[in-house]
Amino acid sequence: MNGDRLGDVLVGAAGDLAGAVVDPRRGLNQLRSAVSGRALFIMAAGLVVGYLLARSRARS
Repeated sequence: MNGDRLGDVLVGAAGDLAGAVVDPRRGLNQLRSAVSGRALFIMAAGLVVGYLLARSRARS
């Protein structure tokens, strides 16, 4: 998977997540079908890294 495709997947997943606010059932179904396991893992890892960075900066 190249970087351009990954960016498209992440942007599409963010749009589907925003759509889930309006219509939760349809939005979550779209999100589940749009995101592959690898992209989900990368997004989760990014959230964890961001959390840890924010937490370490808050303590400083």
